[in-house]
Amino acid sequence: MEKITNRFTSIEQVAGRYLKPKENTAAAKDAQVSFDEILRRKQSEDTSELKFSKHASMRLEERNISLTMEQNARLESGVAKASEKGIRDSLVMIDSLAFIVNVPNKTVVTAMDQAEQQDNIFTNIDGAVIM
Repeated sequence: MEKITNRFTSIEQVAGRYLKPKENTAAAKDAQVSFDEILRRKQSEDTSELKFSKHASMRLEERNISLTMEQNARLESGVAKASEKGIRDSLVMIDSLAFIVNVPNKTVVTAMDQAEQQDNIFTNIDGAVIM
């Protein structure tokens, strides 16, 4: 093993000489992609899909609510309409079902059927869409 002498002016020179890192082309390629570009790609992947929060999923299960494909399409359409109008937290009514949706995140926050809508009072929303 070679003895390290004081002829190096930086730690990079020592590392380059003695550690001999392996070239990783994939890592080098990723390093050239900006954070902004990665963020935009990730956001564009998730923009079309409506998500259900854990709370909303539990409510659907507890209340034995199952959405048909047609109802799910109408819910997504209602969320798109709410987004076009600039609504952030929307009530979306479909048949006898009510959904509270966080529109920017495209996330259903809670769900209920007509039996659960006792007083027909919905709070913390800034718009409603009836489909």
